[in-house]
Parts: sequence; structure tokens; C-alpha cells
Amino acid sequence: MKELRKHPFKKWEVSIIAFQEEDILKYKVTRRLPELSVAETKIFTSKEEAKAQFESWLGE
Repeated sequence: MKELRKHPFKKWEVSIIAFQEEDILKYKVTRRLPELSVAETKIFTSKEEAKAQFESWLGE
């Protein structure tokens, strides 16, 4: 699972990626400002929490 969307007004790129580490499925949510080479990443074990963070960052 991989999804990338851009914020409608700001220039943030927000992505969510699912990956497996050992036997645990984890979700990485990242927002980037490519023009400034700035990024913030959070990792979750819950799909619901990751999706909530993804939507939150798109709404900011």
C-alpha cells in the first residue's frame, strides 16, 4: 500500500506506506516540503492511527 497526495493549498507532499518488519505490519506516514528538503515521519502499528495522521496532515 502506498499513497501520495499533495496538500491543496500548501506545498506539502503527504505519503503513507505499509511495510513489514519481522512479523509486524507497520505504517509510515511522511510529509515533505521538497523545496526546503524538510520532512517529518511518524511510524504506526495501527492502520487507523496512520490514516488519521495522514488525513490530519492533509487538513493542516
